[in-house]
Amino acid sequence: MKKNQIEIIEYINTLKGYEGYIQMSDAPIKDIWTTPSTITFSPQNGFIYEAHFFNGKDSIAIRQMNDVWFVDETKDVSLIDTQIYDAKQSLKIKMAQVWEEENDLLCENIPVLKLKKVVFAGFAGDRK
Repeated sequence: MKKNQIEIIEYINTLKGYEGYIQMSDAPIKDIWTTPSTITFSPQNGFIYEAHFFNGKDSIAIRQMNDVWFVDETKDVSLIDTQIYDAKQSLKIKMAQVWEEENDLLCENIPVLKLKKVVFAGFAGDRK
């Protein structure tokens, strides 16, 4: 879904029980929620460049492109296939791969799993 700048801030402020972060256009990442929280956010300068949130089962990615913000909501994320990466300030982030079964013409039209996207799946480690 697409949203304008006012709508995206309102949308973020409705999130409850999420962990995540917001990357602003004019500053290093400082808006981080490492435990499930009610997200409250009011930008002082710049605009939201990118944001990711996770509530234990649903992942939300927000990206700014030109004059709109795209929101990608992925429901019921499986945490079976996750990777952990070092991030800022000794935080570790979890990313989950989302696979979907599709018939593949190159495999005699047999159903095969194909990677659809990689989504934010929260934080891991001691700082969580």
